[in-house]
Amino acid sequence: MSPRPAAGGRLVEVADGVHAYLQPHGGWCLNNAGLVVGAGGACTLVDTAATEDRARTLRAHVLARTGRPPRTLVNTHFHGDHTFGNSRFPEAVVVAHESARAAMTAAGLHLTSLWPEVRWGELEVALPDLTFTDTLTLWTGGIRIELLHLGPAAHTTNDIAVWLPEQRVLFTGDVVMSGITPFCLMGSVSGSLAALDRLRALDPLVVVPGHGPLGGPELLDADEGYFRWLRALARDGFEAGLAPLDLARLTGPGPYAALLDAERLVPNLHRAYAELRGARPGEPLDVPALFREMTDYHGGLPACHA
Repeated sequence: MSPRPAAGGRLVEVADGVHAYLQPHGGWCLNNAGLVVGAGGACTLVDTAATEDRARTLRAHVLARTGRPPRTLVNTHFHGDHTFGNSRFPEAVVVAHESARAAMTAAGLHLTSLWPEVRWGELEVALPDLTFTDTLTLWTGGIRIELLHLGPAAHTTNDIAVWLPEQRVLFTGDVVMSGITPFCLMGSVSGSLAALDRLRALDPLVVVPGHGPLGGPELLDADEGYFRWLRALARDGFEAGLAPLDLARLTGPGPYAALLDAERLVPNLHRAYAELRGARPGEPLDVPALFREMTDYHGGLPACHA
């Protein structure tokens, strides 16, 4: 088991006024966030954190940098590690894709039940105040921030990228992982590949992934390689009549064994099989059942250090 990381994260300035908030090592529920600070100290926050303590730490970093809370908070998708801290920023208008609001309502605090040993703290679901369907432009102290829905499905059905065209900084949410196994159980393999193509066309200089270390366009290439390998593996297993769990046990993560959270291979294969059967991108699968199957493959509950 990996050593438990420090309780908090750190702000790293990646362009003038643009910061990534990194929470090592990036495994389950240890997500990244972002902070954009414009003229006059106006600021926008991109995502929050999974637990009360981690959200409070993030708020302390933001206030130390800006002297004021953010007026806008963008959620890149509905998952709790990116949204549970919303309530710790009550001054902010929360912005997300329109389907993220419904997904957050339906999911509630279910994530906390998966890892009951985690000290989640006092949490409440703070829903988006402003939603959009395709694109939305925000201005923060003169800095242009473009929000782009990466639909119909990639990591989820409500992923948005946060793109700063002048700074060429891209916050991807969990559509991109860095050193972490990609995860498309609630999204799409083909949709993830399409989303990566769309992100690459933006020509980013800095890529802030949803989890793991900072990088550049090479992060897009690495995740594309994983999804293409996954798709080919699934096609071979499907044609051979192997169930996804049996296929995963037979092959393992192959060239991607060094990535954290390699057990995600099992639900990813289920998503790939569903697409081979003609399922639409993002069509609901039995998430609790597949989480249990992933746990069985892993030999126990995957480690969550949130």
